[in-house]
Amino acid sequence: MKYIFPFLAFIMMIGCNTDEKSPYRNMPDEGELKLLTYNVAGLPQGINADQFPEKHMHLISPLLNAYDIVNVQEDFAYHDSLYKYITLPYKSKYVADVSLGDGLNTVSTIPILDFRRIKWNQCYGTDCLTPKGFSFCRLRFSDDAMVDLYNVHCNAGSNTNDLAARRDNIQQLCDYMQNNSNGNAIILMGDFNCRYTRTGDNIRKIDSLGLKNVWIELLRDGVAPLQNDISLMDCAPNATNATCEVVDKIYYRSSDKIAFTALSYQLDDAKFYDSDTMQLSDHRPMFANLKYRIIR
Repeated sequence: MKYIFPFLAFIMMIGCNTDEKSPYRNMPDEGELKLLTYNVAGLPQGINADQFPEKHMHLISPLLNAYDIVNVQEDFAYHDSLYKYITLPYKSKYVADVSLGDGLNTVSTIPILDFRRIKWNQCYGTDCLTPKGFSFCRLRFSDDAMVDLYNVHCNAGSNTNDLAARRDNIQQLCDYMQNNSNGNAIILMGDFNCRYTRTGDNIRKIDSLGLKNVWIELLRDGVAPLQNDISLMDCAPNATNATCEVVDKIYYRSSDKIAFTALSYQLDDAKFYDSDTMQLSDHRPMFANLKYRIIR
C-alpha cells in the first residue's frame, strides 16, 4: 500500500501536465500582414457573359500565395482549379451539398481554428439559389492572441426586396460579431454588395462596432462618404482613389491582445489580368497591409 499513493500522485501529475506544447508555432510579436479579398466569379461559365472562370481560375490560384490572409467569394464550381497552385499552409475546406455551396473560403499563413459557416436568415431572388452568408474563424497568433476573421458575401441587387434582405444580412452579421467577438481583434473582408452612398444600405452599422474601413481611413482621412445615392465611381484609370467606392470592403479592429495599424490600401493590380488585358474576375482584387503588435 505504501507504493500506491506515490504511484497515483505520479499519474495525476501526468494527467494535469499543462506544459504540453501547441502544435502551432507562435507568430512574432510584431509584423506585417498582407490581406486580400477577392470575389473570384466562380459560377458555372456561361451564366454571366463577362465571366470566364474556365480560362481564369487556374491563373488566379498562384497569385494568392503572395498574401498572408486571403478571403475569396464565389468559389463555386471551379474550386479545384482555384486551390491547385496554392502553397499557403492553411486552407478552409470546400463544402457543397446539392448546391454550389456558399462560395466562401479562406487561405492563410496563420493557423485557422474553429472555422464556421453561417447562412443568412433572409435572401431574395437568385441570391437564394446558394446558401450565401458569412464565415467565421480564429487566426492563432499565439495561445493568448487570436484574431477573429470574417468572410462575407451579402445579397446583391438594389430593388426594395434586395435592400431589405441585405439590411437584414448586415444586422445579422453585426449581431453575430457582438455575441461572438465581443472585445476581440477582428479582420472583416468580403463582398458586401453595399455602398456607403446608398440610402437603402446600412453598412454604417459595422463602423458603429468600432471597426475601421481601410479605404475610408487611409484615402478619405476617416471621413465616410455622404449617404445621398450619388455613387462614387471615379475608378479609372486609378481605382485606388478616394472617390472610387466598390462593394468589396476591408475592415479591422484592435483588442487588448493585438494592436493593428493600417499601412496601405489598394484596389486592383495588373497581375490580376490575363494576357489579353482582361480582368480575371468581374470584381477587382482589394488589398490592405496591416501592422500588428501582440500586447504582452
